[in-house]
Amino acid sequence: MNKNWKPYKKLHRWPGLILSFFLLYFGITGIFLNHREAFSHIDIKRKDLPGSYRYNNWNNASVKGSIRLPDDSLLVYGAIGIWKCDGEFGSFRPFNAGIPMGSDNRRVFDLHQNHLGHIYAATQFGLFAWDSNSGFWQRMPTVEGSTRFVGIESIGDTVYILSRSFLYRGISAGPATQLERIELKAPDDYRNTVSLMKTLWQTHSGEILGLPGQLFADLLGLVTIFLSLTGIIWFFFPDWIKRRKLAGKPRRKLIGVASWSLRWHNKIGELTFVFLAIMYLTGIFLRPPFLIAIANVEVPPVKYSNLDQPNPWYDKLRDLLYDNDKDQMLVSTLDGMFTLNRDDFSLEPFENQPPVSVMGITVFEPFENGAYLIGSFSGLFTWNPSNPVIINYVTGEEHYEKGGRPTGDFKVAGLITDPSGLRYMMDYDKGATPLWHDNDFPPMPEILTDNEGLSLWNVALEIHTGRFFSAILGDFYILIVPLAGLAGVVVVISGYILYRRKFKRKGVISTDVE
Repeated sequence: MNKNWKPYKKLHRWPGLILSFFLLYFGITGIFLNHREAFSHIDIKRKDLPGSYRYNNWNNASVKGSIRLPDDSLLVYGAIGIWKCDGEFGSFRPFNAGIPMGSDNRRVFDLHQNHLGHIYAATQFGLFAWDSNSGFWQRMPTVEGSTRFVGIESIGDTVYILSRSFLYRGISAGPATQLERIELKAPDDYRNTVSLMKTLWQTHSGEILGLPGQLFADLLGLVTIFLSLTGIIWFFFPDWIKRRKLAGKPRRKLIGVASWSLRWHNKIGELTFVFLAIMYLTGIFLRPPFLIAIANVEVPPVKYSNLDQPNPWYDKLRDLLYDNDKDQMLVSTLDGMFTLNRDDFSLEPFENQPPVSVMGITVFEPFENGAYLIGSFSGLFTWNPSNPVIINYVTGEEHYEKGGRPTGDFKVAGLITDPSGLRYMMDYDKGATPLWHDNDFPPMPEILTDNEGLSLWNVALEIHTGRFFSAILGDFYILIVPLAGLAGVVVVISGYILYRRKFKRKGVISTDVE
């Protein structure tokens, strides 16, 4: 008999067994990741997770910022939602009534109060206005519905609100505000491109084809789970059946399960191996080290796909800031920092650009002498559009661009200025860090450390990317995704070749299990 299938069996059998346990959790978590809003009400208590996920000293992006109310109390916001406290950051009580339950629903990117006393909240899944009469947040209807809003500013009685794709404008009236959606114009040198990373990301998740594509990716996730389970069965059952035969024990049901598993493992694998190989291959480019190779590559959007959008700023807007002294609106985008022309809604890029991590801007505030504080996972900097010199605000030294890592020495998640004017940087890992003073920030109250949760979606993301295992593997966790992805491609292709050469050519469905 022709044995040219044997090398493929070696490539498929043992690597497939080891990989199947990884693919099980990839398949399960991938389905959760594809439907963030559907699972947004489900949280896992942080105290039940490994230590790195627990709140300590305001870490893990728990707080992004705060605003002062007329009664001198404060509203603190971020991943914890919105909480009201006194001016000394004590006596915390929740201020989330009206916003749906779940830490993902209550993740706040900006909180804004204008001179009329109206308060607005930009959240992960919508825009809310505070109704002081009812004591509840009211969802504001927008054309985009449950989309992410990222920034809110006011000029006189007019409120400007930024989603990740559009600008909204209206006369401030609290929950009764009527908003006009505005599509910002393309810059003069606009080229219709998207990042290669985003193209591969949406291909991996199926989002590139909209909801039908996501559902197909879900199906591939279920197929991955099925092939992993049936592969494990076929690996172990034949030897188990033989041992039972030698012991004179019944084995008919085991033979049936093994034969059924192999039959459908082969049939479904044959039908889906191309799609699975594409899914596994695109996945390896979404994490380092392969991500670094494509991080700055731009490509034309795939025609007629979800990436092929007429809006030049689709999913590119990240924050806005109104500079009252200059009467100027600044807009932070994935393509850099711009100034907004409020007459024709065009964006003009600044010649000097601040350093901002690809993960987005987290601090955007006026500073001194025409400069601004710019924070992201690249660090915290003072940036003056008219001066090419950028200063690292934490160290006081001039900043020089460095290649390589997507994060800097400080992963800035937010900034708090206390009533006396002292600033505290909210580092993602270290938490509240005094800036140019020695006063410690008040400790995080137990009502937050003991009761706050992490969304099921975020837990799934941590597992899917391998970060969840960093406590065991250290920095080597980043190799889980690329190694598993490459192995997955080898396993599904070798499995198909093995099936064609050993099984289908001979018309065999099962081999010797007795």
